[in-house]
Amino acid sequence: MTDLETRAAPSRAGALRRAAPALLGYAAVRALGLVVLALWSAARDKSAYTLLTARWDALWYTRVAGLGYGYEVRLANGDVHSNLAFFPLLPWLERLVAAVSPLSYADGGFLVALCASVAAAWGIFAVADHVYGRRAGVCAVLLWAVLPVGIVQSMAYSESLFTALAAWSLYAVLTGRWVTAGTLALLAGLTRPVGMAVVAAVWVAGIASFTRERRSGDAHDAGPRSRRALGLLLAPLGTAGYVLWVGHRTGKGPLGYLDVQAGWRNGFDGGYAFARFVAEKFTSFPSALAGAGLIAGVVSVVWLYVAGVRGRQPLPLLVYTGVVTALALCASSYFGSKPRLLMPAFPLLLPLALALARLRTRRSALVLGSMAVASAVYGAFWLNGSGPP
Repeated sequence: MTDLETRAAPSRAGALRRAAPALLGYAAVRALGLVVLALWSAARDKSAYTLLTARWDALWYTRVAGLGYGYEVRLANGDVHSNLAFFPLLPWLERLVAAVSPLSYADGGFLVALCASVAAAWGIFAVADHVYGRRAGVCAVLLWAVLPVGIVQSMAYSESLFTALAAWSLYAVLTGRWVTAGTLALLAGLTRPVGMAVVAAVWVAGIASFTRERRSGDAHDAGPRSRRALGLLLAPLGTAGYVLWVGHRTGKGPLGYLDVQAGWRNGFDGGYAFARFVAEKFTSFPSALAGAGLIAGVVSVVWLYVAGVRGRQPLPLLVYTGVVTALALCASSYFGSKPRLLMPAFPLLLPLALALARLRTRRSALVLGSMAVASAVYGAFWLNGSGPP
């Protein structure tokens, strides 16, 4: 699809050795976060493990694993919270772990999250290394690790699993492995609704590749073209399959999943509800500071995306990041969860990774180390609060 596609991918053993500094650094940051969480929780007479595995969305996933779909909660205001809102891959894996080991569903979710977070870190490194080089790849992984909401990467949530599948699907696109890209996009589509972002990236890149071949007249080898077409066919099957199944289950047709999300007061309104939420923060002075912080955060996200465009990130990364960002910022509910929803948009970090990669090692290590401590403290404070992340 581009000159990037012609660059030879390293062998598996060589790729692991190349990624080792990034993965070791990632493990150190996550270990720090877990230690700080354990100490903070113990001081408040809470269980850090319960916070990671048995609260908020983690409970919904384990209920799906244990009871299947059909569980719902009817609230006093008439809202219906149905577990059909939660995509099935993580519960399936939790059930698999419980079936082959003495671990519970919650334990399985934690184990999957830990393994998936390392796989995600490796995938992020692979993408960044392929596009910008090894040093930028290491910095990208560590920046993802030290995000303020980085503790979610160790929770029995689906963010780490989704990010791993998305990152490796994007890497497969960049290296011309279309069937792998489509298969991973299919699995990402079974993990979270935002799986459509991976599908969009695969499809846009594939169509662009077909178009370039037609214009150049270089379309003689049917093998690569058929593999690319198969990848494009596989990519949407996960998202489409689950959404259509929910529609059949609810009896409301292809749009049935939207009704399920409406029961959670969640939907896509172009950012109108979020804008109102931010505007309401300016009705008093203390909350105005929070409003200013939210505006600064949105501006930073937009600026990073524009920086990626100006830095000529590959088209699949731009499409994927654009869809993830739009869905996160323009959702009509759960405003406090937006930082978590943006976490899979790791290509936003690439401009910062490039800037850090240009610094001397000691200076970049100081910056990342300070951010790791701040992230660990914030994560412990956040999870010990009353609201869900």
